[in-house]
Amino acid sequence: MEPVRTCIGCRQRASRSSLLRVVAREGRVEADALARLPGRGAWVHATLDCVEAASQRRAWARALRVTGPLDADHVRHTIGATGSTREQADRPMDN
Repeated sequence: MEPVRTCIGCRQRASRSSLLRVVAREGRVEADALARLPGRGAWVHATLDCVEAASQRRAWARALRVTGPLDADHVRHTIGATGSTREQADRPMDN
């Protein structure tokens, strides 16, 4: 059985492999694709919708237990300017 985590953007539970781990480093949120960076981590779907929702709700600082605002541009850049929407991420792949 695979571990389950909660996305801090949409608050939906999902398998760990379908989420992106993030950590706070030097005043910004950094993507931790290998889930090995030190420090407290949080999990988010790799979609622009969830990243924006986490930013609007100020969930980064709360989940990562830091004071002050955090810059999430690194995560947005990692996902890409054309990142999928939450709806696209939930859609099963057609083979």
